[in-house]
Amino acid sequence: MGAVAKAVAVPDRADIIWIQHDPQAGKEMKGMHPMLVVSPRAFNERTGIVIGFPMTHAEFNADNPFAVAVLGPKGEVGYVLCHQPKSFDWRMRGGGKHPWGRAPANILRAALEKLDAICGVCDG
Repeated sequence: MGAVAKAVAVPDRADIIWIQHDPQAGKEMKGMHPMLVVSPRAFNERTGIVIGFPMTHAEFNADNPFAVAVLGPKGEVGYVLCHQPKSFDWRMRGGGKHPWGRAPANILRAALEKLDAICGVCDG
């Protein structure tokens, strides 16, 4: 009997996942970082692409008007970088569960509102 491939959990909207950001250029983040997923599971599964916002612990983002602060389960602070929306092939970039699990609904909403303020995606 042949080897069975390990099942990979498909990311869902509001999940926080690890994902590789390399290669990067300019002011983009590099390396393995958390990402707040904004695309729904059905899209992520069908396309193999995940859309979301990178996250960081870099404290200089505390006064970044395009970042949303989120409190981790152990009291640590992370920042959702709403000015850097990304789409990645989550399977090829090592997308996987992050210990923070899922973002609260108010954090997801705040991040999407920041993106709307930047891009006007909800303008008619």
